[in-house]
Amino acid sequence: METGRKLRVLLCDDHLVVRSGLRALLGTQPDLDVVAEAGSGADAVALAAERRPDVVVMDLGMGSGMDGIEAIRLIRGANPDQAVIVFTTYDSDVDIVRAVDAGAMGYVLKDAAPEEIFAAVRGAVVGRPVLSAPVASKLFRQRSRPDEALTPREAELLSLLTEGLSNRELSKRLFISEATVKSHLAHIYAKLGVDSRAAAIAAALRREGLR
Repeated sequence: METGRKLRVLLCDDHLVVRSGLRALLGTQPDLDVVAEAGSGADAVALAAERRPDVVVMDLGMGSGMDGIEAIRLIRGANPDQAVIVFTTYDSDVDIVRAVDAGAMGYVLKDAAPEEIFAAVRGAVVGRPVLSAPVASKLFRQRSRPDEALTPREAELLSLLTEGLSNRELSKRLFISEATVKSHLAHIYAKLGVDSRAAAIAAALRREGLR
């Protein structure tokens, strides 16, 4: 980054009040310049490409349509040098892992102190991750022993995957809808850090082998 140049920031949140408050907060810093705001995931992706900000500050819950995770993935895929930090109320293990895996450089909760938010924005530009303390703790726990975060139902479904059952067969076996099966699978993939059924099955077999 050029010496003396302001950091260009794109704010992405589906709530206008939140964007206005964050814009005002960042505006107190002489080196930060909010160049655009997006109220949806799709708008965030488009504006990131159009305005070329140094940092994208992204909420995860973006209302209907594209969520923050997918927006992060698309923004980083189109321009790997464009930094993205998460600014959200969501602090579940699954959300944190998914955001980091999608390419988020920082993860800050909305109740964070202003100095923490400023540090996350500035750190992202130079490749220094900044995580809120609760987030860092949860991410470390997930990376250390991700299987511990599986719910009993998810653990059961993961075990059944090794039998080669289809989603329909899983739904019948567990007496749940196929949509619920897909939701459980998405959570399992995120928690195990995998992106396919085969990888999840391999992870399940490793878990069994360690017991």
